[in-house]
Amino acid sequence: MDQLGIHTADVGLPGASARAREHIATLCREMDGLSITPNVACRTVLSDIEPVVDLVQDLGMPIEVCAFIGSSPIRIYAEGWELDQMAKMSQEAVAFAVENGLPTMFVTEDTTRAHPDHLRVLFTTAIEAGAQRICVCDTCGHATPSGVTSLVSWVRDLVNQSGADVGIDWHGHRDRGLGLVNALA
Repeated sequence: MDQLGIHTADVGLPGASARAREHIATLCREMDGLSITPNVACRTVLSDIEPVVDLVQDLGMPIEVCAFIGSSPIRIYAEGWELDQMAKMSQEAVAFAVENGLPTMFVTEDTTRAHPDHLRVLFTTAIEAGAQRICVCDTCGHATPSGVTSLVSWVRDLVNQSGADVGIDWHGHRDRGLGLVNALA
């Protein structure tokens, strides 16, 4: 992976259990000396991010927090969330990670089916809280190449308007066989 130029790799979900954190620590130790930064998936709740602070202290190496929140109408409905609540959770999670010196990417699950007004609030909140990267996701393989181009362009404009130096990542699934072409778009 190092020779391929891969910059980061997901090593687990630290909020899952103590056993998951043990596996994460083992994988991070194996990655020591590589140019690949390990990253972990954390819900936008402090209890998922707090163990990462401890892992970084114990291992003495950076671990990127990928703080995620569902953003589509179906996920909002299923969770019983309100947009203000989602923004508050996102702000607290990203700010906590940043305050503890953790590289931080903010991830909206199911971005491709989310309402633009919700995305604007969530991404702006995360950027203002200090996220260094944001991730646009097609977690159900819903997007088409033209849709990906439009969405990523819209997100790029939003980031540029913020004036922050924030990277944009793409995370796509291939439920309809469009994963590769969408990534290329």
